[in-house]
Amino acid sequence: MQNDFTAISFCTIFFYVNCTLIRIFIYPVCTIDMLTKNQAKKIRSLGIKKYRERYGEFIAEGDKIIKELINSNLQINSIYATPTWIEKNKNFLSSHLTIVSLTPSQLKNISQQTTPNQALALVNIPQQKQIPDPQNKVTLLIENIQDPGNLGTIIRTAEWFGINNIICSGDTVDLYNPKVIQATMGSFCRINIFYTNIINYLNMHKNKVPVYGAVLNGQNAFKQKFQKNAILVVGNESKGISVEVENFITHKVTIPPYDSDNELKPDSLNASVAAAILMSLFRMNTD
Repeated sequence: MQNDFTAISFCTIFFYVNCTLIRIFIYPVCTIDMLTKNQAKKIRSLGIKKYRERYGEFIAEGDKIIKELINSNLQINSIYATPTWIEKNKNFLSSHLTIVSLTPSQLKNISQQTTPNQALALVNIPQQKQIPDPQNKVTLLIENIQDPGNLGTIIRTAEWFGINNIICSGDTVDLYNPKVIQATMGSFCRINIFYTNIINYLNMHKNKVPVYGAVLNGQNAFKQKFQKNAILVVGNESKGISVEVENFITHKVTIPPYDSDNELKPDSLNASVAAAILMSLFRMNTD
């Protein structure tokens, strides 16, 4: 028997046995043990929106989120991880992925987290799809949410309650902010999130679907019957829903505080908490 070695391509060896081409996977992952200063500088810069827009990439960190990305339609450009993480996940990683093996200190140098995870991925920012019309489902409309943790939590909660489309105003914090991505815990991979002029969006659907929004002088939200084909508006953390957007709201609701004996009470709810309560009420009390 004569074996003729023909080619080595990454982690796959091709050779002939009795004129038959045989392919053997030696190891499912190819790793590169190198990170240049320019690469590290670029990765760190992706914490800033203008550089994410310049390079068309964003950062995702952590075991769970990276595995969610691998199972999604999003394109991962490279993964930077510790040898321990690579070895542990070698059967999960595809051979076409570019894997860069780093020490924990090197990973810390490029991480956006105070306590770095064992893995970090660079992912292509996808082109925004056409914004769908609200049809027999709840569409969440976000106005000027500024805190990354709030937006990420709202996205995660929306997936929990089966809300697939989120429309954000242009001044809402960027979806691809690393803190937003982290707070979603992977839900951004499956939820459709759009940025647009929300006044124009509301104008397009004026008088076509009910628009719900939490305001101070609204009806008790716990006593409402919500319609399943609707737009739900969530306003800014401190200012709430703007006057311009409030003009489009057809159903003003309020989440009342519990009637306790305490004289001192919070003056409002956290935006992501209020959004979660309203989303749950939509699922509980939908016509």
